[in-house]
Amino acid sequence: MMPTLYLTEDRALVRRDTEDCLLVQVPEQRGEGGSLLAASYKKRIPLVKVHDVVVMGEVTMTASALHLLLEKNIEIHFMTSYGKFKGRLSPEMSKNSLLRMAQHRTHNDLSKRSELARRFVIGKLSNQRTMLQRSDRRRDTPLFSQEIEQMAILIRQLADLSTEAVVTRTLLNGDSGIEGTPLETILGLEGAGSALYFSCFGKLLTDPQQWPFAGRVRRPPTDPVNALLSFGYALLTSQVASAVQVAGFDQYIGYLHSSTYGRPALALDLMEEFRPIIVDSVLFTLLNNRMLTLSDFHVELGAYRLKKEPRKLFLTKFEERLNEEMTHPIFGYKTKYRRCIELQARLVAKYLTGEINEYPPLIVR
Repeated sequence: MMPTLYLTEDRALVRRDTEDCLLVQVPEQRGEGGSLLAASYKKRIPLVKVHDVVVMGEVTMTASALHLLLEKNIEIHFMTSYGKFKGRLSPEMSKNSLLRMAQHRTHNDLSKRSELARRFVIGKLSNQRTMLQRSDRRRDTPLFSQEIEQMAILIRQLADLSTEAVVTRTLLNGDSGIEGTPLETILGLEGAGSALYFSCFGKLLTDPQQWPFAGRVRRPPTDPVNALLSFGYALLTSQVASAVQVAGFDQYIGYLHSSTYGRPALALDLMEEFRPIIVDSVLFTLLNNRMLTLSDFHVELGAYRLKKEPRKLFLTKFEERLNEEMTHPIFGYKTKYRRCIELQARLVAKYLTGEINEYPPLIVR
């Protein structure tokens, strides 16, 4: 799979260079006293090497550059310089209308929707449990034995749960009326498992005193660890949204997450099983190997944000993780994590169209 092109330099200009290349022009940077901090430069980007584009901060793209990307079926994601998602520009939607019809039918069938939601949560909790197991295997004395067993119980409860709705009915108004249904139970078990995992999260860090973590805080992230998680999950959402688009889905119709206006619910569903094995793994690499310090963050109105250069380091490690190879547990061959995301999206499509009887989440050991 081809890599993501990250455009992060403020005041950069991106324009069409040739039929197959973009030209990125970055102006010189000067300090408050007028001293030269960085010289201007130009860089030619061959699009044959680009999977998608992430634009962060004050970057200008000409209309011809945008047209070229869309002609090459390359999706563009727009974020603030701190990683808050703002929107995306996508090529023409896939012509696979039959898949989208199946997607809508399953969303409106509570039993089938609950079955798919259950599989997403089993994948997420199983991979979170794996992170705890991996940590314990590196210790002389296991630290998370109780939590590992509790998560196994939650996973078994999900596996044994009947997803047959008491009353078969369609959900014509999004997610209204899930109370007392299997979907409500699934959401409850997902919440319990995530709470259990994040109660251990700080102890997965080799220096918990330097990186205190009391729990997951999203808006805004009130400590460096939460800032890294939020930034990483935003990047992962963009990756999964691209895979969902390529597979031919309507990314706004989901099963676990509510399909509210403007929310990429299916991308959020599919990314659940990838959160711990991609984003959390990158965070542990950076913090446990002392690649970041507290001085790499700044605080504004109580919110922690990565500074510019450390942000580039995070992007580098994120890309390295996506390009790392693993043996796919379903197909049995080695492939990159980036490719695994697309493979899982296509497995969802096969389940929705009846080619397979159940969706197998990506579970690592």
